[in-house]
Amino acid sequence: MTHSPLSPTPRSTIARGKHRAVTERAALYAVLDAGLMCHLAFVHNGAPVVLPTSYGRDGDTLYLHGSTGANSMRIAASGADVCVAVTHLDGVVYARSVFHHSVNYRCAVVHGRASEITDDEGKLHALRVLTTNLAPGSWEHARRPTRKELAATTVLALDLAEASVKIRDGDPSDDEDDIAAGVAWAGVVPLRAHWGDPVPGQDLAEGIDIPGHVTARVREAP
Repeated sequence: MTHSPLSPTPRSTIARGKHRAVTERAALYAVLDAGLMCHLAFVHNGAPVVLPTSYGRDGDTLYLHGSTGANSMRIAASGADVCVAVTHLDGVVYARSVFHHSVNYRCAVVHGRASEITDDEGKLHALRVLTTNLAPGSWEHARRPTRKELAATTVLALDLAEASVKIRDGDPSDDEDDIAAGVAWAGVVPLRAHWGDPVPGQDLAEGIDIPGHVTARVREAP
């Protein structure tokens, strides 16, 4: 399947380090699908607010959710401009000069106005997408939301039309004079995350084994 490229807007055009901008929509999907948490930014009472939250992607829609009493959900559902960012830190770049120290990373930033999903069918679909991204297999294994729980949950959909991707990878970008001087070590220290062994809850009933979808997560490559 081919995907249309990202079409930058004034808000999503990368100015600083623009050579690191990636315009393929597949790159946006890859960065989002590799993450579990995003940061949701909005303005509340004239001040910027940034909050971490989980998310899920289905096609060109990003789903977010939270309590109906949360300011973040209420403001985002009102039609206000919001921004969502997902960043993966892949390593620390050690340069020959402090000025050129950096990090290798993958980052996606989405701008737009979220719409609230109010019908139960749409909310259940979005929550399934969210659950599958965070804990694959749990939607089929655990109890589904009740009508009361659905009523207490705000579910938002954010279109991925206005987005940017920026990626840094590789060696330090040192000055030629520093390279020639050869007085300091330079390179990259990679950073990799991995899953640990599952820890059963203290109140878990006896005889309930760790399900296959949980052990499958542990076996995922870092």
